[in-house]
Amino acid sequence: MRILLDENLDWRLGRDLPSHQVDSVPRLGWAGVTNGELIARAERSFDILITMDTGLAYQQSVANHSIAIVILRARSNRLADTRPLMPKLLAALKTIAPGTITTI
Repeated sequence: MRILLDENLDWRLGRDLPSHQVDSVPRLGWAGVTNGELIARAERSFDILITMDTGLAYQQSVANHSIAIVILRARSNRLADTRPLMPKLLAALKTIAPGTITTI
């Protein structure tokens, strides 16, 4: 799968997602792009957008988009807090469908 990590996540999380193509919003030069525009850009090249932005689920409707969104819930966005969620994320990737939002 092609996965995009939002700017609020450490790009090093990609190391915990073996056998997936992972990139990050800052590495693509998309930092500061609004959520709506980010989803539009991301769905052109990615299958999943991973974020910690819990408001995104209320701000954006993804039902008509070809990308799935995963919202991570951790104490902070520090790598030490988000890395423990990676096994659950890897399991969820097997069943996530486009146009859905999943919270982990």
